[in-house]
Amino acid sequence: MSADRPTLPPVRLHSEAELARDALSAPLMARAAKLARWAERGVPVGVGGEILQEPLAAATEHLGLAADEDGPAYTAEAWQLAVDTGLVEIEEAPDDEDGTDLPDNAAAGTATPGEELGLLTSGSPQDILDIWLGGMETVLADAAAPDLADLADQLTQGGELDLDAIDWNPEEEAEMLDGILGNLYLLTALNERPDQDVPLPALAASMIVPDDMDEPTDDVLEEVSEAMMRLDDQFRVLEPIGLVAYKPVDEALIEELDEDGETVRTAEPLTDEDVSRYGLVRLTPLGVYAVRARMLDAGVHAPAVGDLSDKGADVLLEALPDYPEPLAQAESELWLAARTPLDAARDLLAAARGDDERAPRRRLDAQQTLSLVAPDAEEALREVLDDRQLGGLARVWLAERALPGIPEPSQEMIFWLTVDTLAAQLDSAEEEEATTELRELVQGLTEQHSGFFESAWRVDHPATADVLEAMGRLHPDKKAAKEARKAAFKARSRQSD
Repeated sequence: MSADRPTLPPVRLHSEAELARDALSAPLMARAAKLARWAERGVPVGVGGEILQEPLAAATEHLGLAADEDGPAYTAEAWQLAVDTGLVEIEEAPDDEDGTDLPDNAAAGTATPGEELGLLTSGSPQDILDIWLGGMETVLADAAAPDLADLADQLTQGGELDLDAIDWNPEEEAEMLDGILGNLYLLTALNERPDQDVPLPALAASMIVPDDMDEPTDDVLEEVSEAMMRLDDQFRVLEPIGLVAYKPVDEALIEELDEDGETVRTAEPLTDEDVSRYGLVRLTPLGVYAVRARMLDAGVHAPAVGDLSDKGADVLLEALPDYPEPLAQAESELWLAARTPLDAARDLLAAARGDDERAPRRRLDAQQTLSLVAPDAEEALREVLDDRQLGGLARVWLAERALPGIPEPSQEMIFWLTVDTLAAQLDSAEEEEATTELRELVQGLTEQHSGFFESAWRVDHPATADVLEAMGRLHPDKKAAKEARKAAFKARSRQSD
């Protein structure tokens, strides 16, 4: 694979308007916006913009969280998000006239609605998403922070804050969380259903268990259990901003694990009920958008369906082999929608030409894309009927639409197209299922054409020898396989002359 080809599979993004609506309705963002509007008359705040105790109670009441035991904490969290995203702005209080600082219990400033608040109602979807992305970074930092209970224990014991004692490394923690989100992103891109949940033990194991380890050791499983519990805490923090949809670990299960001192045995089969007890997580559409945005900022090539709609047919055909089939079709449809059928067909046919190693696969993808083109493109296909590389696929396209006046292909063109098609299939046959289909295709070809190999080795195609060698490996009949290998030798000798 060339260095400039995608390193990640593409994702299908929701529209900016849909994503902006999701951002506004995320619980934490919605509370932050509600508090920013509530701050119209001014809210006294402490150093750093934190809300003071008395207004905190009023703000909690305003959010309807007064009856919730964790209501003040949720309110303080939403207020901090409003501060960090500019939904409220802080005007610092002046010092006393004698130059001394204000007493500790006095307000250090006043918070009022910020300029960003207006963008939530009058700005563009991108404006809203930019504000949300800023808030998400704050929440990610919170999720990667050490356990507050451990910090409180250290401080109440009168000791100095020792990050080593609580086993927390800021860079490692942030890197681990980035890795987890990256794995979730990859799973979302590869899953046929993007809303498919990922079991928490499997996600934790993906970051801990080495790829070459057949059976995890007890020490590794203990690491997985610890990582899983840490992820449980982190996803609880990330869900309110709308980044993930999360079903937390069953509290009763946590108590069982703590009491028994057990670890999560990820290698053992679990029932659906067991799996859900261990926690389930997935990226939301907003989460997919956010993780992709962070990857792009980090210089990672993370394509999205629709990225190629303004690119040439050569770029489209080069990229499609890396796309899962449903997304390849979606990308092709968007590309075609931006052009007239005639122009699109001519561009695809021109880009499909070539004798390089990847040319057969380009022609296969061009043929599949052309199958989506309206009959208005007929003229472009008739223009290449005499072209050795394109005449075969042009005939297929015209025949599929039952159009009249299709000339019979020459025997030479039939064999050239057969070799070209097999070369393209070999390029894409990675999975066992694809290899099985290819084996059946090879067997069918030799059964339909007596003396196939005697004619095939003479085909003037760069991949002839490679295709015949592959047919020798794939053909289930030993005699036919031997004939294929002999034909491959002749083809390679012919090419070297």
